[in-house]
Order: sequence, then C-alpha cells, then structure tokens
Amino acid sequence: MKQGWSNRAFGIISATLCMIMLALSGCSSTASTGDPASPVVAQAEATSGESVTLVIGAYTVAKDALERIIPQFQAHWKEQTGQTVHFQQSYEASGTQARSIAGGMEADVAVFAMEGDVDKLVKANLVPQTWKSKDAYNGMVTSSIVVIGTRKDNPLGIKEWEDLTKPGVDVLYPNPRTSGGAQWDINAIYGAGLKLAAEKGVDGPQYAKRLLMNIHNNVISLDKSGRASMAAFEYGVGDAIVTYENELLSRISQGVPYEIVVPKHTIRIENPALVVDAYAKKHGTEKVAQAFVDYLRSEQAQRLWMEAGFRPVNKEVAAALPQAKADPEGLFTIEDMGGWDEVRKTIYSKKGIWYQVLAGIE
Repeated sequence: MKQGWSNRAFGIISATLCMIMLALSGCSSTASTGDPASPVVAQAEATSGESVTLVIGAYTVAKDALERIIPQFQAHWKEQTGQTVHFQQSYEASGTQARSIAGGMEADVAVFAMEGDVDKLVKANLVPQTWKSKDAYNGMVTSSIVVIGTRKDNPLGIKEWEDLTKPGVDVLYPNPRTSGGAQWDINAIYGAGLKLAAEKGVDGPQYAKRLLMNIHNNVISLDKSGRASMAAFEYGVGDAIVTYENELLSRISQGVPYEIVVPKHTIRIENPALVVDAYAKKHGTEKVAQAFVDYLRSEQAQRLWMEAGFRPVNKEVAAALPQAKADPEGLFTIEDMGGWDEVRKTIYSKKGIWYQVLAGIE
C-alpha cells in the first residue's frame, strides 16, 4: 500500500482512534480542510452516512490536477447531498498502480495513464470488460500529446525527433516496464518513425526501430515514472526530455523556463478514469465513486485539468481551447498504430521492438 496506509481498514481505524483522542486530549486532526493546497488524507468513514471515504489510486502525473479537483468535488457533493467525502490518495507510476490495485489495494476509483492498465483490472475481475461503454467519453478523462522539453531558449536547437539522435544530446524518458507515460513516449517515437518512413518511401518498421534505437542510445536515465523523470530533468539532468505536454506546461506556468518542442508527428495521449466496481461495491461507495468520476469530466473539473496542462475531453471546454493548443500536423492515435493489443504485441512483447532496442539487436 502507498503513502503510509497499509489498507483501508488500517486508515479507518487509525482515524477513528485519533477522533477519540481529540475528545480526550486535544490531538490534532488530519482532516481535509477543503483548501486545494492542503493534503487530502485518510479519514474515518462514519457509519451514520454523514461522511464517506473514497480511496483513489492514480498515476503520478495526475496528482497536481487531482489535488485541485478533489476539494471542489468535496464542496459540490456536500452541497448536493449534505455528505462529507474524505479521500485516501495513492500515487504511483501507472503500471505499478494498476498492478497494486489488481493485487489487492482496494481503490474505489482508478486514474491511469493508459487504457492498457485498465486491462489488468479487467483480468482481475475488478471491472467489467464493458467499462468503456459506461459514458460518452469511452472511459477517458483527459488527453495530451507527447512532446520534447528542452532547457531555456532550446540551446541545442532541437526541432524534431531526429535531433535527439545527435551525438552529445542527453535524453530522458521513463521506463516503459513501469510507466504508462513511458509507453506513450515510446509509441510516439516509433509511430513517428513509421510516418516519417512513409514520407521518405522507405521500410517503415525498420526505420522506426532505428529511430527509437538511436534516441534510446542517448537516454541517460530510465526512471520509474514520468514524474520521477521530470524531477530528474528539473534537477538539471539531461538536455531534453520526452514527456507529456501537460507536464511541461504545468512547470512553465510556475515560472520554470522550459521550452516545448512539438514534433510534426506525435501521438495523442488518452487517460482513463473509472470506478473499480468490485471494491466500490464491497465498500458501499458505488454512488459517490461514480459521482466523482463523472465530476472529473464536468466543465468545472475539466478547466482545472486544463490549468494543470492537460487537454480536456469535455467538448464544451475543448471548444474554447486557444490556438496554441491546436493539434500538430502529423498527430496520430493509438488506433492508427493498430490499437493497444497490436502495440503491446509489436513493441512490448518478450521479443518485441522494445526488447530488441534494449538488447541492441539491429
């Protein structure tokens, strides 16, 4: 389990004991204040129905946005129902988080970097195979694109993927074995290679594999998650980072002088959010869990996602996007690459492209 709580019962018992101690000795409570800057921590789930606890298992990149959205939902739900919602939050690399939930971390709601991580919950019989048909967004809550981040004023003049293959360019991206974000990064590079090969009239898979291999040869660190990779870049490691557009926009908005390079060909990222049906049913939280997931796609929440750098899925909010958020000329999707099943087989299987890149197999 993550962030100091071993399971749901432990968090509930601990918070209940603290409430008793409050009455006896004035110990300080860790209750959420509703302030977006305050940490949202585990609370006792009242049997009276006046309060309820939701457990959220999310990928690390979503943390900043969710900590803005959660207090807004708490206020909204309190106004609508009179019920107080407390949250336990766990943030990990998307693949790691999905395996934790599938392995017994009883999250009511999951927010992942990619659709493929939901498959782990389907295989564990925690959510139905029809999870994408529950809403008008095919289960997705945000989108973004894969971009290249550079230092201030782009000192190495990086403009396209090929520039990351040049000698002396130190590159960062996370490990696709643990990070869903990294898989989007690898998909973007390999898919762009296929597109470039078509333009050049050369063999697609061979060209794409060589592009990925040449970039990977310049990668100096494979971190566990997209957030860890971004932290290394912030510390001064590397000349360029392959990452989500929203990760860079979030830091630029805080005054960090990064440059965003949008290659001609890159991939649209789609991030799912869903109720983990089996656990929500077990905890009796289906109604509030579904309301929270629905709220994540509301206009108010989608604007908060956008402030954190994400691209909204809500059509009304998306229609108001500035021109700077226009899609790049060669934007493609995972479906253009054959869908996740084909990508997993081609790139991430035991003898797939990623294995060959790591092994240096031409």
